[in-house]
Parts: sequence; structure tokens; C-alpha cells
Amino acid sequence: MRIGIDLGGTKIEGIALDDRGKELFRHRIATPREYLATVDAISDLVKLIETETGQTGTVGMGIPGTISPATGLVKNANSTWLIGQPLTEALQDKLQREVRIANDANCFAVSEATDGAAAGAHVVFGVIIGTGVGGGICIDRKPLVGINAIGGEWGHNELPWRSDEERPGHACFCGHSGCIETFCSGTGFVRDHKGHGGMGDNGAEIVE
Repeated sequence: MRIGIDLGGTKIEGIALDDRGKELFRHRIATPREYLATVDAISDLVKLIETETGQTGTVGMGIPGTISPATGLVKNANSTWLIGQPLTEALQDKLQREVRIANDANCFAVSEATDGAAAGAHVVFGVIIGTGVGGGICIDRKPLVGINAIGGEWGHNELPWRSDEERPGHACFCGHSGCIETFCSGTGFVRDHKGHGGMGDNGAEIVE
């Protein structure tokens, strides 16, 4: 059995697949906005999946940001409580097995390039727009990670063709202003909504 975990800024979703790719179990929980609580939540979700299926599985996880090849710590995550933390080591200690972690947009791009909407394409650019804005590039179904492990990320380029009212732009967690992520993400959506008198605290509330 394979267990896949999608760690997002607002939710954590886990799925169990058998060797043929059939879904065995799926469950979603809210993401705690604190590092140790996030580690505990992921560990508990894996244990729930194994309890419900009666099986033990390998664990792979997509995360916002990435694991630095230089330090082994999380970097470039809009879930800022993860930055600088030894997430891989902590989860492996909790679960007593290998945990494979990759950038969520890279995971998405590989999936689409393998058997999804971009199957058969030589070059694939996959975009994730959620709490933040992410991107991944695949060449022949392999992720182009890059020397800094952030290949394909586009959310922290400045929004192009800004109007005067969009300058200088909102401050971003990355230290710059006017990043695409501050406009196009769920976070940017909520900020814009409230800036126009709205009361919704998330996308679902705004749509409602």
C-alpha cells in the first residue's frame, strides 16, 4: 500500500492506494498553523489511514516549499511555520520509516505528465493556485528541480503589467512586494475581498 499526503496551507489530505492504484481510503483535516502540531497531525493521519485499511504503507508527501538540498530543512514555504524546520527527520522519527517529501507543484506536474492532462508531452508546466501560488516543470516526466530546488516556481515574480493602483503591491512573506502570489492566491483573494468591504475569511466563505 502507498500512502500519499498533500500538505497545504489550510488542509492536509491523505490517500491510500493499493498496488494497482485503486483508492482504499481518503481523509482530509485542517492544517494546524504551528510546526510541531503539523508534524503530529500528519503522523496521526497516517496512523488513521493504516487503522482504517488494516495495512502499513510507504509514505510520500507533497509540501508547499521544498527541502533544501544544503541543509535538509524546509525553505520557501508560504506555510511559514515550516521554514527552517527538519520536517523529514521529524516525520521519520514519528513514523519509524522513510518519508519521501517533494514540492507539491512538482508532484502535480509529474502526475499530469505521467497519466493526466499532459500525458505524452515533452515539456510540462504545472500550476497550483491554493493558499499560495506554485509551479513545477517536467521534462520527459521528470521534474526540473534546479540547483536551489525551486525550479518552476513563479509565484514570487512580480505581477506583470500592474496598474497604478496595484503598485507597489502588498508585502510578501518572501521579503518582496507585488509578488504574483499576493494577488492570485487564496490569501490574495481574501485580502482583496476584505479590501472591498467583504467579511469572508476563506474562499468557501467568500463564494457562499
